[in-house]
Amino acid sequence: MQTLAIEGKLTIFTAAKQKGLLLGFLQFDDELEINLSSVTEIDTAGLQLLILLKHEAEKAKKSLRFVRHSPAVLDILAFTRLTAIFCEPVIPTRHHEF
Repeated sequence: MQTLAIEGKLTIFTAAKQKGLLLGFLQFDDELEINLSSVTEIDTAGLQLLILLKHEAEKAKKSLRFVRHSPAVLDILAFTRLTAIFCEPVIPTRHHEF
């Protein structure tokens, strides 16, 4: 299993730059994991990128899990009610209340 950590902001200003890197990561293995613990800010562009990655992995019949969701990621998932799209339990990196 290959793991990739996303660090810093995943916003409209960074998502386009990270898109190629993240889509390329899908080629490394059939079982992949993306660590979201260091995502400090995420907006709808970043969320769309995560959804795209999940969709592309499913199309390629690869297993992709998002793990160690940061508070910023948990907030946007809760706000958009999209937690279920990630298909695995969402475990925050620290205590977080909504």
